[in-house]
This record gives sequence, C-alpha cells and structure tokens, in this order.
Amino acid sequence: MKDLIAALEILLKYGNPEYPTHCEHDVLSVMVDPKLVSKEDIELLDKLGFIPATDGGCFKSFRFGSA
Repeated sequence: MKDLIAALEILLKYGNPEYPTHCEHDVLSVMVDPKLVSKEDIELLDKLGFIPATDGGCFKSFRFGSA
C-alpha cells in the first residue's frame, strides 16, 4: 500500500481533480494529465506501478486494479 500512497502523493502535485480515480477491467486510472508531470516523476511513477495512458489524459495501473 505504500507504493500506492506514494504514487498518489506524486500525482497530487499535478492536480486535484474532483473525481480523481476510475477503476474498470482491473485497471485503476488516476485522472492527472501526463503532459503536466515531470520526466523524473513519470519514471518514479513507473517504478511504483503507474504508467501514462496510451490515449493520454491519465495514468493507469494494472498493479492496483480491482482484481
């Protein structure tokens, strides 16, 4: 759970959306635009289990989905 909290704290630096998460098909999405996130934080988020969505607009985690 520490990795999830660490990732959310990083993402919070880049936005605090009213509806920050979405979980569907075992994928947790956090609605922070990857274009706003520094390269260093994107690398750290990758290590924590979050990657920029290929369609943009959010980060996705297959590690913290609803399995």
